[in-house]
Amino acid sequence: MKGEDGIENPAFESPTPDLGGRRRASPAGAGADAGSPQVEAAEEGPCGWGRCTPKVLQLCNTPEGYLAAYSLLAIFQGIVVNGLINISISTIEKRYELNSSLTGLISASYDIAFCVLSLFVSFFGERGHKPRWLAFSAFMLGLGSLVFSLPHFSSGKYHYGAKFEDTCQISGTSSANFTCSASTKSSLSNYLYVFILGQLLLGVGGTPLYTLGTAFIDDSVPKHKSSLYIGIGYAMSLLGPAIGYVLGGQLLNVYIDIKIPERQDDTQMDQDDPRWLGAWWIGFLACFFAIWFLIIPFSCFPKYLPGTAKIQAEKISETHNDGSEALVETKNVGKNFKDFPVALMILLKNPVLMSLIIASTSEALVATGFATFLPKFIENQFGKTSSFSAVLGGLVLIPAAALGQVISGILVSKYKMDCKNIIRFMIGTCSVAFLLNTVFLVAKCGNEPFAGVSETYNGTGMLHNLTAPCNANCRCSSSRYYPVCGRDEVQYFSPCFAGCASYNLNNKKKTFYNCSCIGKLKKENVSEDLLFEAILGKCPTRCKYLPLFLIYFFFAVVFTFMAVTPTTVAILRCVPDKQRSFALGVQSVFLRLLGTIPGPILFGVAIDNSCSLWDVDECKTKGACWVYDNERMAYLLMSISAACKTITIIFVVMAVFLYKPPRPRPALPHKDSEMVSAIHA
Repeated sequence: MKGEDGIENPAFESPTPDLGGRRRASPAGAGADAGSPQVEAAEEGPCGWGRCTPKVLQLCNTPEGYLAAYSLLAIFQGIVVNGLINISISTIEKRYELNSSLTGLISASYDIAFCVLSLFVSFFGERGHKPRWLAFSAFMLGLGSLVFSLPHFSSGKYHYGAKFEDTCQISGTSSANFTCSASTKSSLSNYLYVFILGQLLLGVGGTPLYTLGTAFIDDSVPKHKSSLYIGIGYAMSLLGPAIGYVLGGQLLNVYIDIKIPERQDDTQMDQDDPRWLGAWWIGFLACFFAIWFLIIPFSCFPKYLPGTAKIQAEKISETHNDGSEALVETKNVGKNFKDFPVALMILLKNPVLMSLIIASTSEALVATGFATFLPKFIENQFGKTSSFSAVLGGLVLIPAAALGQVISGILVSKYKMDCKNIIRFMIGTCSVAFLLNTVFLVAKCGNEPFAGVSETYNGTGMLHNLTAPCNANCRCSSSRYYPVCGRDEVQYFSPCFAGCASYNLNNKKKTFYNCSCIGKLKKENVSEDLLFEAILGKCPTRCKYLPLFLIYFFFAVVFTFMAVTPTTVAILRCVPDKQRSFALGVQSVFLRLLGTIPGPILFGVAIDNSCSLWDVDECKTKGACWVYDNERMAYLLMSISAACKTITIIFVVMAVFLYKPPRPRPALPHKDSEMVSAIHA
């Protein structure tokens, strides 16, 4: 079949006989005829390209070799989608004047593409050439990464604002004239659509990876090793976000245009300046080249790895006993497009599968929401910089998730759990994760005093109003956030709103004096010139709960992700063998449609609802949020998380009671045994 451009695409091959019919627990009536199709030599062949099959490549023609290539692609996919994008969200918001709800839409665009394509890719790819589908996946992931970085090159240099007098300018002195001009309205927010396009392309590339790629692992290894291999693959996919967080955090320390422009007042803008933006785009450009290099190894794998036929023949079915396996085998469902509705209805009527899917969907909503906004939560809750919050969040969230996946894979493999025991194991891990969710009640932080937001100006003025009698004549602009910390340990929106009339440079840091709005210190014997002083930057937080939060949250993530690998293995076990990839595709649709798509949007709306101070320009256009209500944010996020985990536990418990193991079948007759031996030979 040809692609859209008329080029022959080997990934879109016509369906070929499936290996699932050779399972020892084939339904009655599927006997020798169902188990007789042999794997052609070209399907279970050498590693290479056509007649070019170097001996050195055959060392990689194993499940371990495929797992290595799969893991590399999953790592880079994680670096881009779950690492660099999440860590760049805050910077993209400020650079392109977007609010959290819109950046949540950017995050959800990946899942929209995944959701739309997942059913079709998993249905047709089940019988196709899975490794070549992954080569196509690498191509699209690289292209999406490139497109996502393009706004930086087309939006021009970053202008953080012309030089302006940030001190109090009383009437009669020169001052900037802050007026609204419709012609100066920025069009940067239009780049939202470019980011969405990049995410859609990334979603197209990610679809084969976690449906066909995972099913290919299950095809190629014995059943008791499947959970271990899948757990390793999923853990490697989480190593990507860890690298992305650390790499992205370091890149945010580099100025967005590499070279920091000189300022006329001889001060150097640094990361403490709220207008600082880091070089978010470099990581995407580097991943574009790295991902496209992975097209080469996936294009050389055969359709099936050597030994696949023998492994499939020795597997014993654990399909939920509702008659679906016999229906799939007798009617050979899934051979052509006409079977699509029937194949879909078989899965949708499987109560165990649907219970597991809804449970995983609920967990995915929370996981994606926190993956997107955890750095922002740490930044605002504990008063850290954007780059440090991103690195800290990544170093806690990602290793914990990877550890949980590996531990669960090892336990399921070591104790050779059957489908029902796997689901019981999930109940335990989800229950512990639910209890650890109380971290938001234990380790929440209040806001530091902020004049005009959380408290008045020494008893004058009003809450939620930056203007007070002490700065009424200063003609300050509320669209220029330039926070200073007063000697009274109260934060002010800018030196102007603090009423500061002068400043000095101390090691290229501004120290402000003669500040009419800053209250007196209670300390005695302090010189008069220090009574009205402010220092550039936010006031240091007095909250000491960060270590406690990180420890609690680490173990909450470990136990949450200990259910991910068992869920995948249970889904692969409870459906007919020929529908495994399709079952993962159905799970992906629900996972995205009800989980990872609304997750970032829901979390973004919750965070926006906790905003105390918006960026509003002279034209009254709302931009990003400057200050959040920390307690409100913590309560909202905890409520969402607790509700979703409750739903997860309910449906996992339902899956245990609904699951019916298949009836044991008699051993193969003597003639059938000879036939299986001949196939193996």
